[in-house]
Amino acid sequence: MSVLCEYPSRYQSLKPSFESIRKIFAGDDHSIHKARNELKIIELDGIKTVVKSFKVPHLLNRIVYTYFRKSKAYKSYHNALRLEELGISTPKPIALIEFYESGLLGKSFFIAEYFEYDFTVRTPLLEPLEDREEIFKAFAAYTYNLHQKGVWHLDYSPGNILIKRTSSGYQFSIVDINRMEFRPITPLEGCENFNKLWASDEELEIMGREYARLSGFNVAVTIAEMKKHNDANKSIKNFKKRLKNLLKGNFSTPV
Repeated sequence: MSVLCEYPSRYQSLKPSFESIRKIFAGDDHSIHKARNELKIIELDGIKTVVKSFKVPHLLNRIVYTYFRKSKAYKSYHNALRLEELGISTPKPIALIEFYESGLLGKSFFIAEYFEYDFTVRTPLLEPLEDREEIFKAFAAYTYNLHQKGVWHLDYSPGNILIKRTSSGYQFSIVDINRMEFRPITPLEGCENFNKLWASDEELEIMGREYARLSGFNVAVTIAEMKKHNDANKSIKNFKKRLKNLLKGNFSTPV
């Protein structure tokens, strides 16, 4: 078995922890998310971190990720470094760790510093916060800034956008960043990036007006584009739910 570790020099003292991360992760019970991949809050040498453990790929993908494509952990770490260079908030990257067995990729981990946040974008979408309109405007401005810097987050969904209230407004920080593109983004194309919010038309109008104001794009076209992509995403998700229910023999219609 071999281990590949990448980390900034300031975290050199954590190298023994990086090399033992499989054992450390398995012995820790502070899980905050467990599905295909798992996230745990783990303190390493006095630093509160979030460790993301990626599921071992099946054999074909182990070959692909070893020889032809970068792993999800690799992309998470290097995308975080790129975001830092661009001045975009994401939990500070600490390390990329990949374990190879029989020459093929096995377990992989991405470690970042824990970001103290108050809630995600999901909260104002679901709860009647007094400042929800201001949050939506700030979020639209934040998204416009991402696009101006050529950042396209392919998993730009409510749970992946963290918000911290500050004395000057709101600080946004993005997570789950292994699927990103760095390229020029036009205001028209940028409207599509709001499609995974599952927002109401009223909420999209607030975001759309602010995005249009900043981009100089037509307000009516901006809002219409956001609603079009949002409706299309909802239709696709609902179709998949209906199909899944049919395959399970459940004929109820998803809400």
